[in-house]
Amino acid sequence: MTHTEMTHENSPDVIDIVLLHGWGVNSAVFQPLQTALSEYRVHYVDLPGFGDSQANSDNIEAWAAALAQALPENAIWLGWSLGGLVATQIALNHPQSVKALITVASSPCFMAQEQPQWPGIAPAVLRQFHQQLNVNLAKTVERFLAIQAMGSDSAKEDIVAIKKLVLAKPLPSQAVLDQGLDMLKEVDLRPQLNDIDQPWLRIWGKCDALVPRTIIRQLPQASNITDIVHNKASHAPFISHPQAFLDGLLPWIKKHQI
Repeated sequence: MTHTEMTHENSPDVIDIVLLHGWGVNSAVFQPLQTALSEYRVHYVDLPGFGDSQANSDNIEAWAAALAQALPENAIWLGWSLGGLVATQIALNHPQSVKALITVASSPCFMAQEQPQWPGIAPAVLRQFHQQLNVNLAKTVERFLAIQAMGSDSAKEDIVAIKKLVLAKPLPSQAVLDQGLDMLKEVDLRPQLNDIDQPWLRIWGKCDALVPRTIIRQLPQASNITDIVHNKASHAPFISHPQAFLDGLLPWIKKHQI
């Protein structure tokens, strides 16, 4: 597992923060957060097969086990989109690794369901991505990045920023992208969510076309859980509205870093 550790502190008392990116991109997408998190020991992780990491063709539980083994215990884990699904799996299967959990524009079940009704990505959309990967991998990833910026008040600028950061590393293979899409399609952690007792911050974009904020009403509510909704943001609030994102994130981290 490839990860870059960034910190200005070498003390053992410094808090570890692990960042997990979403589908189609890599850890470079978190560069806008680097300065704001500089007082922490931050681990910018490339998920298996993305960026500089070797592929792991196994399931999400195997990914979770590999990440938990490779990274420090008792860390704060922040996962965006698919990365949030992986971070949630780690909180469930390896609770000693997760001091606190932060999920950003992430769902425990990304695929829309009819019975019972659950908002999410339409099956036809994922099928279309699968088909387009076979035709033009780079164009499909670019289209996905464009969707992630939809709804924000600076969509064009967001797309340019995301692409510039992501393309600094190698694109994942078609097999890895298919594997990630299969996870988004098949993984459903909803039945296990009540087992998460760590502090949990859930950050949402009101304009998100992939993870509707309306799922909040169907998710567990408890004293350890905090929800923040960014009214003008889409699927990547840390790109489209970085200051508002940090204004919600940093005080919460301060509160739960001890």
